[in-house]
Amino acid sequence: MRAPMSGRSGKNILFIENDENILNSISFILESNGFTMYQARSIEEALADAGRFSVDLVLFDTGVGMGMDETASRIKKNKRLGKAFLVALSESSLEDDMVRALETWADDYIVKPVRPRVLLARIRAILRRKTVCGMNEDVFQYGQLEIHTAGREVFVEGKPVSLTRTEFDILALLVRQPNTVFSRAHIIDAIRGEGYFITERAIDFQVCGLRKKLGSCGDCIETVRSLGYKFRAT
Repeated sequence: MRAPMSGRSGKNILFIENDENILNSISFILESNGFTMYQARSIEEALADAGRFSVDLVLFDTGVGMGMDETASRIKKNKRLGKAFLVALSESSLEDDMVRALETWADDYIVKPVRPRVLLARIRAILRRKTVCGMNEDVFQYGQLEIHTAGREVFVEGKPVSLTRTEFDILALLVRQPNTVFSRAHIIDAIRGEGYFITERAIDFQVCGLRKKLGSCGDCIETVRSLGYKFRAT
């Protein structure tokens, strides 16, 4: 892995790509716009060197490794990389591939060929989510429900609850401002960034799944007719 070029933004990005031309061209674009770039040509190289740096976002080509889901799983399990935002760069525009990634592990899914201005806008939107959803070590507790935002952990009656990334982001957004109504459009912008392709109906689906996983605490998330959702703190 080559020595990184320091950027002005203070944000570090790891780019995993086995095509040398794409690796260098996209790295140059991002470096020229203020990001510090780390490069890896395989998932093995990225994981081997992970202890040498700290990154805010991992951008990886879904063609590296044994498949995008397996590659994403290996990144998420790594102690140094697991808390970074994870963005897929793929040649596949199949809806099933995009939905599966976005509903399980991806913060964004970008289809090749890459348009530089769009890539920059989407990466900046994702990184802004640190201030929207919060990455500080905050713990929120309401009755039997406990949320650790930095560790992205949720407990109900002391037992851990496994949430998808989107489900957790929705919950974190709501609990940070309890008793405040968020429209579906507001939730989309907050958890995915402006202009992200996700429907309001998809938000309803995510909230439904979130309530089921929270069990007895699921009623804390209330539907406000014709408006959106709020977290009821009593």
